[in-house]
Amino acid sequence: MPDTLRLIHSADEAAAQSLPANVDAEAALLGAMMIDNRLAEEVQLKLRAEHFFEPLHGRIYDAILRLVDKAMIASPVTLKPMFDGDEAMKELGGSGYLAQLTGSGAALIGARDFAQQIYDLALLRALVGVGREMVDQAMDTSEAVDPKKQIEGAEVALYRVAEEGGEGGGVKTFKQATQMAVENAEKALNAGGGLSGITTGLDTVNAKIGGLHRSDLLILAGRPGMGKTALATNIAFNAARRWVRDMEDGIEEKRSVGAKVAFFSLEMSADQLATRILSENSGISSEALRMGKIGQQDFRNLARAAADLETLPLFIDDTPGLTIAALRTRARRLKRRHGIGLIVVDYLQLLQGAGKGGNDNRVQEISEISRGLKTLAKELNVPVLALSQLSRAVEQREDKRPQLSDLRESGSIEQDADMVLFVFREDYYLAAREPKVGIDGDDAKTFDDHAKWAMEMERVFGLAELIVAKQRHGATGKVKLKFDAKITRFSDHIDDAYLPQRMN
Repeated sequence: MPDTLRLIHSADEAAAQSLPANVDAEAALLGAMMIDNRLAEEVQLKLRAEHFFEPLHGRIYDAILRLVDKAMIASPVTLKPMFDGDEAMKELGGSGYLAQLTGSGAALIGARDFAQQIYDLALLRALVGVGREMVDQAMDTSEAVDPKKQIEGAEVALYRVAEEGGEGGGVKTFKQATQMAVENAEKALNAGGGLSGITTGLDTVNAKIGGLHRSDLLILAGRPGMGKTALATNIAFNAARRWVRDMEDGIEEKRSVGAKVAFFSLEMSADQLATRILSENSGISSEALRMGKIGQQDFRNLARAAADLETLPLFIDDTPGLTIAALRTRARRLKRRHGIGLIVVDYLQLLQGAGKGGNDNRVQEISEISRGLKTLAKELNVPVLALSQLSRAVEQREDKRPQLSDLRESGSIEQDADMVLFVFREDYYLAAREPKVGIDGDDAKTFDDHAKWAMEMERVFGLAELIVAKQRHGATGKVKLKFDAKITRFSDHIDDAYLPQRMN
């Protein structure tokens, strides 16, 4: 084994050596990998070049992986040309150092343990860095002090340590970015085409938007009564159910188009959401469930649906009045503990910013919230589906279909969102315009008006439109859906033109 202590050449040598590290373990692992290249396949799943304390070791490790990736043998001989100009290698006598690393074949026995220890020590060094930065910031009172922001920043840094093994930034090589793009395309292909993100459970919607994409902020908006909470609940349930099914089918978690879901419900309680999901799966109206208007057979169906859903990875947080900072904290915790892959927020305007509130700065507060949700989506690398209210301007128009300008405090929401979806049900507005029959005036005319209304109502009853008003990944447009108000369930609408012809 070479004298690895000679590898530490930093200006502050004493300080560098005081950090948690095991340079001997790094040297032993590299030697084992050059003796048996098959170790690279397992080790590289967790260990990255930046996890090595000695930068030269990180470069050697990276070079080994590049050769193995090209199906070439990684040995001192094949690695030599890659380090002829390396100054750190020259200080150790040149490329002969590579041969020294393979001097102890005994390192093969403990190679996996060495890799784990290198990774763990990298985490400890990252924690030391976070701790020092926290102390420095807490001691610096030269400028305006905001302890809450310091706590939030420290939590973000600690989360990165936990999730990324101490990786300080989000810089990726183009090779890494293209690999991720190819993996997404492969997932879409394996899912049957057209689905590269988390499934909504609605084939027509998946075909239009490609699913819910990781790191995206999606806004789902609509006027009261349109069913936006129902649609969000349907999507959350469908994603969680698909994840369970994929796991049962032996599909790798990273290849699943389902997801564990965190549902932050600031308006409805957890039991109300659960009632909706049970209603959808048992076929019993949520009103009947709440009021107990069910028979024995209905109750058996309810019990069977509840048993099927017990293991559903759907986590509901119904804490009222959450701040955006508190929501992000809880989301990180759920990601760390349960590996959630989709976050739903119902609804955006009920979140609070860091300010004191008030009408004067409400627009600024909404901007902070929408930016916070977008940041959360990128930080956790999951889609965030946030529901939003629409202004009353919709009600003043003849055509009640929503537009981007109808979003309340719309500027920042529209800007931060990767996708904006509107739910629109024409039958909701048409039902309110039912003409009166046989009361004063021309009875024939009123009956005629009512007949026309009834025909129009029959045409649109139970139909809904999902309007894709903004989409960074593709075209905008509309998707027609069916809506069963009794059990608050959206489903794919099959146009009569696509139905098989009936025999006369």
